[in-house]
Amino acid sequence: MSVKRRPLPWHILKWRATAMIVLGMKNQAMEVFEEMLKLFPNDAYAINSLAFLKTECGDKEGAIVDYKRLILSPDATAATWYNLGFLQEEVGQIQDAEHSFRQALKINEKLDQAWYGLGLVLIQLQRFDEAIKALKKNTQLQPMSPYAWYQLARVYVERNQPDEATKIIRHLKEFEPKFAKQLERETGLAA
Repeated sequence: MSVKRRPLPWHILKWRATAMIVLGMKNQAMEVFEEMLKLFPNDAYAINSLAFLKTECGDKEGAIVDYKRLILSPDATAATWYNLGFLQEEVGQIQDAEHSFRQALKINEKLDQAWYGLGLVLIQLQRFDEAIKALKKNTQLQPMSPYAWYQLARVYVERNQPDEATKIIRHLKEFEPKFAKQLERETGLAA
């Protein structure tokens, strides 16, 4: 006679998956999250956790599918939209990434990473005026982060505005001299 096993409660499954992550057993943790989704099909925690683990394991396409599932919820977060946009940009879905970053910013206009991501995709789309606005917004929110400053200088060089790029190089020298030197090497400009 076989005994039918009762499904484990949600919190026990969550604990089990968390323990597996801590022990470095990501594939087993994903199996637990899949089990959770069989019992609780639209559980945002399980879907988000699965998407995160898939990203860490290199399954970007699988993670995109999971994040797309999450954004169907009316209470989808800015972080979910950002994560989707980040992965879309990584796999070359540039216009989809633009949409996702803009959705993230509709929810939280102070999400500096979304401004940066939007700037990057707009550069790829060669919409430089919009890219400058997005990157400037990122620098307002994260003035000490060199990444948007770096991209902004590169856009100015691309647009044949070396004076603007030189101002940024000078600014970067104050707090990120390595980035400033790299820009000087790449652009041939000196500040």
